[in-house]
Amino acid sequence: MSNWIPAGPAILFVPADRPDRFAKAAQRADMIILDLEDGCRPENRAEARRAIIDSQQSGDLDPERVIVRVNPVDSPEHAADLEMLADLRYDLVMLPKAESAAAAESLAGHRVIALIETPLGVLRADDVASADNVVAMFWGAEDLTAGLGGTASRFGEGEADPGTYRDVARHARARVQLAAAAFGRAALDSVHVDISDDDGLRSEALDAAALGYAATVCIHPGQVQTIRDAYRPSDEQIDWARRLLAAASEDGGAFSFEGQMVDAPLFRQAEAIARRADG
Repeated sequence: MSNWIPAGPAILFVPADRPDRFAKAAQRADMIILDLEDGCRPENRAEARRAIIDSQQSGDLDPERVIVRVNPVDSPEHAADLEMLADLRYDLVMLPKAESAAAAESLAGHRVIALIETPLGVLRADDVASADNVVAMFWGAEDLTAGLGGTASRFGEGEADPGTYRDVARHARARVQLAAAAFGRAALDSVHVDISDDDGLRSEALDAAALGYAATVCIHPGQVQTIRDAYRPSDEQIDWARRLLAAASEDGGAFSFEGQMVDAPLFRQAEAIARRADG
């Protein structure tokens, strides 16, 4: 079981070939992902690797709040990414298109956030989560949909529940979270790509928080506060959780609290609320 949890609920992607954005993004978000894959122009990747190395030498970024997204294991860029990782203090690595425990374990010496975004990856999510160095599971709706031959992960205008995920994406989301929970890994929710849809992002982040996700990943700084607000429990929830935990410290074991029997699952819910309040 991994003890890793993200520094906060809002994790922001930053193109690795835009070092001018690194420090500002780190100030805005709880953690940042320096992206060498989709967010980086292919012709800029060598320069981007140097920028990542330079960023740790400058000391502007906290290594515990930095994730480096490398290219997939079958990419011609992956070997150069591994060479770069050998020179880094940043040991949190996001592995895209993860499809096996072996792929994650090939990044020995690094804590791996496995990005599940292919049909095979979804079907093998439990195998990926079982790798000893995997600390979190993250799922990607858009690449998954493309891998299925689809064109949209969400319902559109004129369809049922516009803006919400289609069934196969919901299935993938659930399967990845279940694999994460089964192996004690943190679960990270997928990005909301429509940066103008603040209501949709809020609804999705509220759902993620209620389901036990540790964080939601985002692609624009303007999404950070919406995610933080959604993950923060209400004052009523915080008050309830603290009162329940105080009562538990006195009673121990299963007990009755305000007309409700409290056992281990309810106690853990109260602990989760208290952690989010304190965070």
